[in-house]
Amino acid sequence: MTEWGMKMAQRQPLPRRVPNVSAKEWQARTDLAAAHRVAGALGWTQANHNHFTLRVPDAPRHFLIKPNDMMFEEVSASSLIKLDLDGAPVDESDNVNSAGFPIHGAVLAARSDINAVAHIHTAAGMAISAHPDGLRFITQRALTLYGQLGYHGYSGRPEIEDRDDLQRSLGRNKALILKHHGLLTCGETMAEAVSLMHCLHDACKSQLLLEAAVGRENVVQPNPEVLERAGPRNVAYARENAIHEWPALVRWADRLDPSYRD
Repeated sequence: MTEWGMKMAQRQPLPRRVPNVSAKEWQARTDLAAAHRVAGALGWTQANHNHFTLRVPDAPRHFLIKPNDMMFEEVSASSLIKLDLDGAPVDESDNVNSAGFPIHGAVLAARSDINAVAHIHTAAGMAISAHPDGLRFITQRALTLYGQLGYHGYSGRPEIEDRDDLQRSLGRNKALILKHHGLLTCGETMAEAVSLMHCLHDACKSQLLLEAAVGRENVVQPNPEVLERAGPRNVAYARENAIHEWPALVRWADRLDPSYRD
């Protein structure tokens, strides 16, 4: 845990509604709740749908997910539900979206290097998920996904049996466009997953705006040499930037409504 994270964890008393929670789990709960509030403020929501999840640091076979009937703006640290990677609730609640677990559980089970997963269904993301070209590397924000973006075919509402296919689609990438469905990003930390989602969602919006303005066939894309040179640089910059961006987003969440820490 970073020095900043340790300071924030020390400031917060353990919640009465979540007994026997370690300092590391409480910090994870706080980070995940903050991510939901930030996503809500950015408009990455579809009523109570969509999910962000985070692995429990000192119980890596478990992860945290929001209650199914709760909107992003309502999520707090103590309201989060703990699941094991087989889908069995660890606490008393079973208020979990049945389609959310196959996606998040699949990613976390397949990738020990991944601790956080963000998944959204915004209009821009869903439009690009059905686009014949997918995401085009035409903006600097898009280039932050260069070489780490995959695609997963649509087969209807996700089921537990779909986990193997989704794991193959993700591979070693950190972003996935779920065809006709939405967007997914993941990372070692919540900061990385949120930062990548910000980049991916902005890239989707920019592509749609540009194509609407000039026509799909008139969009100018950097030549392959530029992509090969600039892409890896932008990926590295985005990963580093997430470290600095996250504390600012947490402060924003505090200004919006600090009740997410409850």
